[in-house]
Amino acid sequence: MSQQQETRSQDAADGPDEFIVDTEDCAAREEAHRLRGTARPITVVGNPVLHRECRDVTDFGPELAALVDDMFASQRAAEGVGLAANQIGVDLKVFVYDCPDDEGARHVGVVCNPVLDELPAELRRLDDSNEGCLSVPGAYAELARPDYAVVRGQDLEGKPIAVRGTGYFARCLQHETDHLYGRLYIDRLSKRDRKDALRQMAEGTPRYETVPND
Repeated sequence: MSQQQETRSQDAADGPDEFIVDTEDCAAREEAHRLRGTARPITVVGNPVLHRECRDVTDFGPELAALVDDMFASQRAAEGVGLAANQIGVDLKVFVYDCPDDEGARHVGVVCNPVLDELPAELRRLDDSNEGCLSVPGAYAELARPDYAVVRGQDLEGKPIAVRGTGYFARCLQHETDHLYGRLYIDRLSKRDRKDALRQMAEGTPRYETVPND
């Protein structure tokens, strides 16, 4: 997911003990991953790995840890706030994030095998802010998404986790989970808006290295 304007936030009544704490030691944790990793080029719309559901993570060993390090390095090189594994060509359900919420709190973490909670009606407040994507470089479009999200999955050791986000961070969690099920944000747009986003991409030049589509 690319940098964009902040969105509205909304408090929820969920108990705090259920959710991971991803706002502490953010700079040190992100730097440790990034310095161990190597930035890889970003896949763009049209690459087959972006348009199908990824495989579940089943091996929570050193190869996964090394992949996550590379993902943090790639995310920073592309100046993103979230990155799914298939955006660097890896067919696995894992994403990383380094994203602020609407209150300015920084969130850093990783989720394997993510599943979004279905929101109850009282929490389903839509926000139609602009959205962009590293895999659709240079393009932005308004897209309505709930401004509250809960993602459940596993951490790097395979332990169950839940991540809660509001506003901009909620959008990031939804955007990255979508990626791992083969859906880009432009797939949620009208035909007209999707065409316009692809036009924006075609007319621009990515500021980071990408993988050419054959």
